Amino acid sequence: MNFYDWMIHKGLSKSSARSYDGALRGSLSEWAMDGGLISGPLTALTSSSALGALSPSIQELPVFKERNARGHHMYSATLSQFAAYLASNGSDDVQADLEQIISDPTTTTTEKTALIKSRIGQGTFRDKVLLHWTCCAVTGFSDTCLLVASHIKPWKKSTNSERLDQWNGLLLSPNLDKAFDKGFITFETSGSIRLSPLLTEAAKLGITPAMKIALKPEHEKYMAHHRAEEFKRE
Repeated sequence: MNFYDWMIHKGLSKSSARSYDGALRGSLSEWAMDGGLISGPLTALTSSSALGALSPSIQELPVFKERNARGHHMYSATLSQFAAYLASNGSDDVQADLEQIISDPTTTTTEKTALIKSRIGQGTFRDKVLLHWTCCAVTGFSDTCLLVASHIKPWKKSTNSERLDQWNGLLLSPNLDKAFDKGFITFETSGSIRLSPLLTEAAKLGITPAMKIALKPEHEKYMAHHRAEEFKRE
């Protein structure tokens, strides 16, 4: 779900959503790029923590201060709305997860190495997921260098053993991985895909209601969690 659609879903009027979306894509992105704070538009950000680190510098820009005051604080409100949007979409703060692994005194060095490799998409977990699926679990696309070993039960909610369990993994193309990770799709016990009503442009991502996946019984405890806790029903 894009920023505009999210605001509409949250109850903002179309005119307000258009204003915030336009401010983010237009003036705010231009000021941040002209000020040397970022190299591309703010819409490229996917992490609420990255936006949180950037926002104070944007708000210190003279043009921001002047225009924000003249515009009844619309630009600061836009940044707040965008931060809420990124947070609601479950931003993936890999760095924070890696720091948590490294600082955990209960984990051995060997376990830390395995967990770090798993978190950055390498190591034993990916190898085991690749060995099981061999290609995209949904589409059959076979170039594995472009596929993602995705956790079914999210990393943050898994135990260390679950983070390394091959049955907690799917091998997916990037578009399916992102949609699954954000809860916009899930899979029934039968393997049939279920699309969230919030995924408004599924066809443009090549995602269709006819898609299926060949799940094993061992996947079910993880997939049951995903259906119950991660899938966006509304």
